[in-house]
Amino acid sequence: MSRGRSAAAFRADVDDWAGRLRVRPREVHIRRMTRKWASCSTAGRLTFSRDLLREDPLFRQAVIVHELLHLRLPNHGKLFRSLMNAYSPGWSSLTQGSLGPNAPGRCTGISRLCPARSDIDLG
Repeated sequence: MSRGRSAAAFRADVDDWAGRLRVRPREVHIRRMTRKWASCSTAGRLTFSRDLLREDPLFRQAVIVHELLHLRLPNHGKLFRSLMNAYSPGWSSLTQGSLGPNAPGRCTGISRLCPARSDIDLG
């Protein structure tokens, strides 16, 4: 994946990763989001920030994998982290405590990838 990914190419990346992870999102949206990089609803709808298209390819991959894994696991427990390590090695160093260059003020920490909701444990 290259910098400045088109929306169509990004969707193709999501489809590719969905196949690898054997999950099927019901919908995939790319839209303006000001507080987070992506979200996953309990109905299987994934929404990604448009700003993500300009981020580093490895960071984009980590966000895609993260959200797709939520279709199988609703929390950030040990199994979730193990799968993240298996499918996106180095994800934690990409997502811990740095600011994305194209999203001023938005923390890329993994706890900020998902909205705080009662059905998702950010633990």
